[in-house]
Amino acid sequence: MLRFLTAGESHGQALVGILEGFPKGVRIQKDLIDRELSRRQSGYGRGARMHIEKDKVQVLSGLRAGITLGSPISFLIKNKDKTIDVFLKDKLKALTVPRPAHADLLGFLKYQDKDLRNILERASARETAARVAGGSICKQFLGEFKIDIVSHVAGIGEILLERHNLSISQIRRKTQGSALGCIDRFPERLMIGQIKKAKSLGDTLGGVIEIVAEKVPPGLGSVMHWDRRLDSRLASALMSIPAIKAVEVGLGLEYARRLGSKSHDEILYSKTKGFCFKTNNAGGIIAGISTGAPIVLRIAMKPIATLANPLESVDINTKKHKKAPSIRSDVTAVTACGVVAESVVSFVLTQAFLEKFSSDSLSEIKRNYKAYLKKI
Repeated sequence: MLRFLTAGESHGQALVGILEGFPKGVRIQKDLIDRELSRRQSGYGRGARMHIEKDKVQVLSGLRAGITLGSPISFLIKNKDKTIDVFLKDKLKALTVPRPAHADLLGFLKYQDKDLRNILERASARETAARVAGGSICKQFLGEFKIDIVSHVAGIGEILLERHNLSISQIRRKTQGSALGCIDRFPERLMIGQIKKAKSLGDTLGGVIEIVAEKVPPGLGSVMHWDRRLDSRLASALMSIPAIKAVEVGLGLEYARRLGSKSHDEILYSKTKGFCFKTNNAGGIIAGISTGAPIVLRIAMKPIATLANPLESVDINTKKHKKAPSIRSDVTAVTACGVVAESVVSFVLTQAFLEKFSSDSLSEIKRNYKAYLKKI
């Protein structure tokens, strides 16, 4: 089974990732991983650290001449902004005032640590750089089967786009040159206006991201066990991204407002396509199994926890009321979050794909995949 582990602190020496269970024989391009890391640092509203870090991956094992060996793939991403060491004691002042909506207070209650820095260093969204690197490797595997994944910003603050059911090629064309990765320039200008206003107030904004995966074959996931349902696994992975508070599959919450006759996808059959669906309200997944239609997901990201104009808090030592610390941060990171979302979706789809079609070598997987498509 494909597994993924990350390690590292936000201001430590480096972030580290290990992909175990990845098949043999897949050509991996380093520049594609670095490109994804660069995308993660993009988007209007990002903070100063994005100008410090220029993330590049260093693959340490699991490849020879750019081809996967079937052994664990390990890699690291060095931090330029490193202020803590694994052995040496630093001179950083202990942080004792937790920020509302961050892991600070709950981490203190769980671990009883007197310096909140020891909590926030790992809880930081900086960890997602390692997930983007691992996700890019999975994307390159999925590309062998023409499976493609893209995200776009569907809303920021009070601005929310309607569902458009666009193809990936249409999304890429419409988001080209966009500061936010938005498919519509007029709402985008309104979103940028909201970001500017929030920044002037020392505040932050969240938003909505849509992720689309095309060419996913029918049959990934399982109805037999609750923890193997594809939508369950995707939702879990997406909710693991810092600041994500909601996940929708297909129509999502809109299902609750519609009649069944206006919701469910009618079944069709043709000699060229086989069984298929008239619409895709289910978002490409029914009963925990992929349908062959595009997988369409939406996630809601809450506003960044760290505010330039901070909220009230309490010192964990003195119990006195204090303003939360104003640590360098973004105004919004919705665009970048979309890149992270693509990566975790790539990992889950690769995991489910390998479960369905074997996991040893690319040649074996391709043989099984072709036989399956021919049969259905």
